[in-house]
This record gives sequence, C-alpha cells and structure tokens, in this order.
Amino acid sequence: MEKREAAKAIRIHTLDTVAVALEPLEKGETAAIEDAFGGAPVVCADDIPSGHKIALKDIEKGEKVVKYGHPIGKASQAIPAGAHVHTHNLQTLLAETPEYHWTPPQTAAHTDAKAPPAAPEIEAFKRSDGRIGIRNEVWIVPTVGCVNRTAEALASWASCECADRNIGGVFAWTHPYGCSQMGDDHEATRAILADLVKHPNAGAVLVISLGCENNAIGRFKEALGEYAEDSRRVRFLVAQETENEIADGKALIRELASYAERAKREKAPISSLVVGMKCGGSDGFSGITANALVGRLCDMLAGMGASVILTEVPEMFGAEQTLMDRCETKAIFDKTASLIKGFKDYFRSHNQTVYENPSPGNKAGGISTLEDKSCGCVQKGGSALVRGVYRYGERLPPDAEGLVLLEGPGNDIVSTTAMTAAGAHLILFTTGRGAPLGAPVPTLKIASNSALARRKPAWIDFDAGRMLSEPVDVIRDELFQLLLDTINGIIATRNEINNYREIAIFKNGVTL
Repeated sequence: MEKREAAKAIRIHTLDTVAVALEPLEKGETAAIEDAFGGAPVVCADDIPSGHKIALKDIEKGEKVVKYGHPIGKASQAIPAGAHVHTHNLQTLLAETPEYHWTPPQTAAHTDAKAPPAAPEIEAFKRSDGRIGIRNEVWIVPTVGCVNRTAEALASWASCECADRNIGGVFAWTHPYGCSQMGDDHEATRAILADLVKHPNAGAVLVISLGCENNAIGRFKEALGEYAEDSRRVRFLVAQETENEIADGKALIRELASYAERAKREKAPISSLVVGMKCGGSDGFSGITANALVGRLCDMLAGMGASVILTEVPEMFGAEQTLMDRCETKAIFDKTASLIKGFKDYFRSHNQTVYENPSPGNKAGGISTLEDKSCGCVQKGGSALVRGVYRYGERLPPDAEGLVLLEGPGNDIVSTTAMTAAGAHLILFTTGRGAPLGAPVPTLKIASNSALARRKPAWIDFDAGRMLSEPVDVIRDELFQLLLDTINGIIATRNEINNYREIAIFKNGVTL
C-alpha cells in the first residue's frame, strides 16, 4: 500500500471501523485516510493523539469495534464518526472460557509455501551436538542465586582476560532461584538453566554451585544429560568444596577459554537457524509497522526451513483463533488450544482476569484492549503455518522448522529468556515506546515509529516506521540483510554493544 501524501490516518483492513492516526489530529480537522479500500476522509470529533484510533463510522453502544479485520472490543457507549476510540468508550469482548475450532488450513494461502528457491548460507560455529552457534562466548551459569556475586566477579575478571582472544565475551546469567522451590516450579528453573548450558552460542560454560541447594550439581547434571560429560566445553565448580572459589574459577575459565577460542566460523544452511520474536513497549503503530515487518521476515525464514518462535501467550488472547486457523494438523491445534487454556487457568488460579494486560505505556501509545494488543502482537507470526507447540523450558528439536509457539508470559525478560533457552540464536524485538534490555543472545531492536528511532539511536537497531512512506519489500530486504550481518558476526546489536544482557526465570510456585 503506497502512502498518499495527504493521508493523516491509516485503515489496516477492509472490515475495519477505525483508522489509526499517523500524526496528532485536532478536533474539527478533516483527516484523509490512507486506504486501499475506498474509504472517505473523516472529520475529527475530538483531538486524536498519534497512534490512537478514530471512528470511521457511527458505532452503536454494544457494537463490535474492528481493527486488523478482527473485533478488538465493543463500544461501551455510542461513538460518533470521527471520535477518539480508546479506553473511555471501548471495552473487551474476551470470555474466560471461549470455545475453539479447527479446520485444515489451505497451505497455498500461507507464504511459507511460496519461499524463494535459493536460501543464503550463513557463517556459524558448528558444535559437537550438531547444532550451530552464531556467537562464540563463554557463559557462567549459577545453579543458585547464592553464588551470583561469585559468577559476576569471575565474568568481570574474564572479560579482560579473554579480550584479545577468539571469544565474543564472558557473561554470567544471574538469577534468584535454584533453592527454596518445590515441584514443577523447581523443575522449570532447572530446565531453563540446563538449556542455557546447552545453548550453542556458548563455546564453553562454567557451572557454579554453592553445594547445599536443591539444584546441586548432582541433580543438575541429570538435567544436562550427555552435556555434563563434555569436560572440554562444560566444567563445574562447587563453592563450598574449595578453599578459594575465585582462584579455582579463574583456572577453570582459562581452560574453557582455551577450548572455546579454537572454534571457527563455517558455512551452514540458514535452515539451522532459530529466531525468536518479541514485542515490548508496544504502541498503536506496532501492529502496522514493526510487527507486520517481522511477520514478513517470519514468512521468509519459515519458507527457508529456519525455525521462528512466537511466545507471549497472554498476548495471544483475543487473537488465538487466527493462529489456530493456521495449525498444520489437528494435533498441533489441540496443543495450541491447551496452551491458551492452560495460561488462562494460570490467571484464574491467582484470581486474575484474563484481559488485564495492556500496560500504561501501551495505552498511552494507543492500545486500548487486550484484543487490540494481541491482534497487533500476532502480526509477528506473518501468515506461516504453525508447525509446533512447545512447553516452557523445552528446547526445539534439531528437526524443527517453520513457525512454532512456545509457552511463556508476555514479560519482556522472562519471554526472551524462554526463547533463548528454547534455542533461539537471536531475537527480533519490536518496540514502540523503547526498551534497552537484551537477552543472552543478540537482540535486534526494531522501532515501530521513526520518532523513537531518532530519539533513541543507542537502543534501536532498525527503523520500521519507514514502512509508512517507503516500499515495504525494500525495507523487509534491508532488515533481512541486517539479520544476516548479525548472524555472521559482521555487526553487533545495540544490546551487545551496551552489554545489556540478562535473564529472568518464570516463577510459578511456593518459596520455602
């Protein structure tokens, strides 16, 4: 869709009853609509902030309000044409226990069936388990929060020690857990930490234990399986069993660094790649620009045989049926329905409603209801078929490909950690309000609006706001090239440059 010069708002879908303001609109102003569907200009009945919605017709009280071609709520009062549509006159339609249905998808309707025949090779580090890494780093994984400062002290020392070697850095993934947990909550922590040890972006890993925690080395090795036996890549330090854990830790890191630095980049198929997708600090443009752009890239990558992860399950509420309509098989549909229902049960078990999700920043940026947020969020999944569903703490198998769903909350750090643990080599993170954080893996920040990209160049890697004025395919290809340059180690992402890397583990249980 080419943007007309005079357009001041955009209608996304032919069924939409609202448009999104491309710039602040004043009461009484006539706003031309960027619209491939024959829409007429509308006179503003209110002041409309940029990114917010304007009614394109009179909407009766109780009538569904449509955006992205889907209902995003119902009018809580009569809304005249030209009025500001937001939290003051729009309420959710979400039900606590909706019914879902599945019909076999029409494969030809999905762009992962129309991928370009030639997929580029990438340059990556081939690991002994057959996976590839796009970085060659040394990671320090504490089994329990009690040794966090030991891990940080060793990482700080090692960053200087390894500065001139073929190692991308030494990083400690600190967290407050590993003890005083029970049942599934403890097992989830252990699974995430084990997944980090196994991650192929780490050329070598030091595991540090206190010695008396629930997640002690003996039990943790069970979660690591055969990875615990590779003493060249993984070493263990129990702080209570050594006279000087810092000195012994330094000696182990020297040995690990000597092993890791021998790794070299080699040609590898792009089908080996796993990419995570995340949105955080979303605004009214996120679903129109950045998320839609990532969706186009998702379709490209899925068609090339790569794996693409969509998570943030609570931000699928209200748009889940659109994903279910793309489930490749009935078994995958059933897993998707279970995934959604399970997260709703989690909300209800804590006496919370399923629709209280948009943050104050989301609302300030123009997002009014969870359906509004969710319909924009799932744009990151493009139109590819859903080919797998995985639980929190699960790793994608080597033969995974295409778009998959991963259990996890919307919280930025928890969800990026979950995708990293599942095997994501890097993450495409879209944002309308801005966020500096990063995952343990490269995290490409994609701005939904050009103002953010200009204001926060130290945070933002790519400006998707240009989609409103430039050819979309050109911008998609530029983002794809940026992705390739990041994978191949030609450039570092802003989170890597700023050293903004951290983890957070999903806590769902009693603390003793």
